[in-house]
Amino acid sequence: MSQRLSRKQVAWRIAQDIEDGAYVNLGIGQPELVANYVPEDREIVFHSENGILGMGPEPAPGEGDEELINAGKKPVTLVPGGSFCHHADSFAMVRGGHIDICVLGAFQVSADGDLANWSTGKPGAVPGVGG
Repeated sequence: MSQRLSRKQVAWRIAQDIEDGAYVNLGIGQPELVANYVPEDREIVFHSENGILGMGPEPAPGEGDEELINAGKKPVTLVPGGSFCHHADSFAMVRGGHIDICVLGAFQVSADGDLANWSTGKPGAVPGVGG
């Protein structure tokens, strides 16, 4: 019987497979953790769809800037040289092929590899779809 990996162990495993110099979009949910586990000998540029290029790991408790958040509305840091842009430009980076890897989450995965996403389900809220 195999042992189930924790969310942090999955994020660590993914981070180990990302090559030095890669531009990586992190989806909301589980993928947000990946930036916390980048090997020290690699420079990876993380992207968030809300307009961050050069996103760093989550800040230490109590040290976050409430105006510096990722697409999942979680506090993040900005690495030296990081930048901000309009979200339309941010999506153009993805659609234009300027991002090497996209780490997506999924609520469920079928035997054929089909992904099922989720919604926040909050009444009256703008739909918050993600993985």
